[in-house]
Amino acid sequence: MLIAFCCYFTLFTAKSQNNYFIDGYHGGVWGHYPAGYTGFISDMMAKNPYWKINLEIEPVTWDNVRATEPENYARFQQLVKDQSLSGRIEFVNPGYGQSYLFNIQGESVIRQFELGMLKIREHFPEATFTTYSTEEPCFTSALPQILKSFGYKYASLKNPNTCWGGYTSAFGGELVNWTGPDGSSLLTVPRYQTERLLEGSTWQTTAWNNAKDYLQSARNYGIQNPIGMCLQDAGWKNGPWLGQPKNFEYQTWKAYITNIADKTNVQSWNFTQENVQVSLVWGAEILQKLAQNVRHSENQLIMAEKISALQSVYLKTVGTADQFKSAWENLLLAQHHDSWIVPYNIVNRPKKLNWADQVKIWTDNANHLSDSVLYASNLIDTTHVANKPTDLRIYNTVAQARREVVQVRYDSAKLQNPRISDAKGLTLLSQRITDSSGNKALLFIADVPSMGFSSYKIDKDNLTGKAQYASRISVKNGNYRILTDQYDLLIDPSKGGVITSLIARKIGNKQLVQRGSKHFFNEMKGYFYKDSAYHSSAGTAAKVSIVEDGPLRTKLKIQGKINVHPFTQYLTLTQGEERIDIQTKIDWQGNPGIGQDYNQTGPWKAENLKKAFYNDSYKLSAFLPLNFKQQKLYKNAAFDVLQSKLQNTVFNTWDSIKNNIIVNWVDVAQQDDQIGMALLTDHTTSYSHGEDGTLGLTLQYSGMGLWGRNYSINGPSEIKYSLLPHAKRWDQADLWTQSLKWNEPLKLTLTQQADGSAPERSVPASTSLISLSKKGYEVSAVKKTGKELTFRIFNASGQHAPVTITVDLPAASSAQLMELDGTAVQRITLTKQPAGKQNFTLTIPEFGLRTIKLQL
Repeated sequence: MLIAFCCYFTLFTAKSQNNYFIDGYHGGVWGHYPAGYTGFISDMMAKNPYWKINLEIEPVTWDNVRATEPENYARFQQLVKDQSLSGRIEFVNPGYGQSYLFNIQGESVIRQFELGMLKIREHFPEATFTTYSTEEPCFTSALPQILKSFGYKYASLKNPNTCWGGYTSAFGGELVNWTGPDGSSLLTVPRYQTERLLEGSTWQTTAWNNAKDYLQSARNYGIQNPIGMCLQDAGWKNGPWLGQPKNFEYQTWKAYITNIADKTNVQSWNFTQENVQVSLVWGAEILQKLAQNVRHSENQLIMAEKISALQSVYLKTVGTADQFKSAWENLLLAQHHDSWIVPYNIVNRPKKLNWADQVKIWTDNANHLSDSVLYASNLIDTTHVANKPTDLRIYNTVAQARREVVQVRYDSAKLQNPRISDAKGLTLLSQRITDSSGNKALLFIADVPSMGFSSYKIDKDNLTGKAQYASRISVKNGNYRILTDQYDLLIDPSKGGVITSLIARKIGNKQLVQRGSKHFFNEMKGYFYKDSAYHSSAGTAAKVSIVEDGPLRTKLKIQGKINVHPFTQYLTLTQGEERIDIQTKIDWQGNPGIGQDYNQTGPWKAENLKKAFYNDSYKLSAFLPLNFKQQKLYKNAAFDVLQSKLQNTVFNTWDSIKNNIIVNWVDVAQQDDQIGMALLTDHTTSYSHGEDGTLGLTLQYSGMGLWGRNYSINGPSEIKYSLLPHAKRWDQADLWTQSLKWNEPLKLTLTQQADGSAPERSVPASTSLISLSKKGYEVSAVKKTGKELTFRIFNASGQHAPVTITVDLPAASSAQLMELDGTAVQRITLTKQPAGKQNFTLTIPEFGLRTIKLQL
């Protein structure tokens, strides 16, 4: 008996020596980082020589530490210097704004790492970045290729102690190869298959404290070296989270994975965006406006960089290496995860501003800095044109030639009869309108080459008379019919202006509206729990009026009510455009409660698994019942598109969260992929989709959110979304580029000088800086710095085939393929082409990303 006991004790002790724990800190000067805290960490490190920490601290925090506690700053610099495997500190998330990543666009993800690593190395030159890890669910599916290109070797998909906003799927054992959509893999510690969500909690998994049952379940699964984790909130005064180690070791991630973790029989995991199981208070007014501000700034800043590069090449403007750096820094801070999950929390304490207020300041700063660079180069969005010939330049920041309707304002008192002509002097078909601000404007079709510009002229038309055209809108039996080259659409005012018929004329005259559905097409409906009733826009007759009806664009104004709440909706169809644009404004009367009625009154308990804001089926949504049998759904994320595996999107408890997020678009397709319809939105939010074939866009929630906060309505809601019917699968329909065109519209500029002098000389009337031989490729960024031009290409074509890139840079002397960390990968051979152009060919895997630097 004694012998048996001794053997058991020896065995258990040996095994217990193979237990490990990741400790460290999460937060920063914007989130939580008290004065003097660097001194506390340094003291704890000195007091506990066995302790190792992993840091996820906002990089700008170190600016503040250097200024406010210089002695502790110097002490900490010494601790950081040892970045070897035996070192005691690892930087695990250098993200500049500690973003969730799953809710932003791809280029923003790259800049989070690029500027964050730059800032950390400003303070700690020896810093290395080996393992990506985070205390919140700050993950997105394309991270493996992004992290590898920044020099990362490892990652962790755990976030055991801060799962309020969600968690990753449980999968695998000690290590997995986290495989992204492009095929890139990163050796990763997953949330183990045995790592359960903790009972009695809505924010933890069982890995948070290395409890015995967690360790034993891992061993039973075959995990030889189980590891737990908690990155403490900066400000906590625990020191080592689990105290002095008795049956485990504190480790850095890089030392654990390099020296300890079992690397035999590592399973590969094709991780998708739906493995990031996250939920925020989607539809809440405060989050909706915040997300719209972030998206607008993202789009404007990317466009500004591209246009600045074009101007530098062709207009010889001079830009600096960091002219957009400050704008990006503001935007990246606006993407902070705390702004999305605790938007009401006070963050700017001197000014008593909450996160949403501060995000508005950051995005306004980003927009101002972007615009100031553009305005300095004589770039303006809207022009009051005087009674003299005025030259216009239209920029295209997308890597495809575009033929689209654009709009220019003019002074009707000075120019009563305007005309538009192209560079050859040919008069173009145009349409006069009054814009939303009451200004006179002219619509015309512009042809603009890829990543380039074209020139036009607006002046007085000496011809008299008005061009005649057939009306596109007709009214019969009170219903409004719009007939364009793309669609035959019917609107019923008696049912609140819903769409009762939508026929895609160029897709076999397919009727897109599902008959007999419980929802009308484009009906807005939700559960108003204070009334204990569902209310719908279709419940009251609407007033429909014609705003525009011309040869180029048609627009209807629909005014109705959702119960007592007035709404105004603009529905726009443009000649030659596949997209149907919808702009909705709801003027809320007071603060109605919208959503599931569960837990909306009485004490709020964090431990309750069921929370009202989880269930989108009760929120006000725009419903789109589609006439497709056996539907499937695709959706995009940063540098990724996936086919959803969800049977439906409904969930109402913390332990059943599903990823039902729309970043830019979701696309419902018929099972055979012969037809589909994409839904594009102006901000990241949630969508609904189920077995009944109805797609829904979340518009409004008002009720209880996390930590008992009432997410109320304090003003009108304004949302823009678009419908894009198409033939074939999303990639064959070039849907990624169609979305990009919506995010990056053609940009109108005035080339007449401020003093009225002639426009710039020796500038081509029309040119393309970068063109690609195939569709489906995105040029996600273009930067011109001195004698270098750097641009990035993303492959969303659905193919793994060579693409030829042509650049209008005769002075380019060399080209290199670059990693995101600035490392040169290989030299690219440039081949001279006619008219001074040069080209080269790359093979980029589907969803692959490549960065090219040209030396001029």
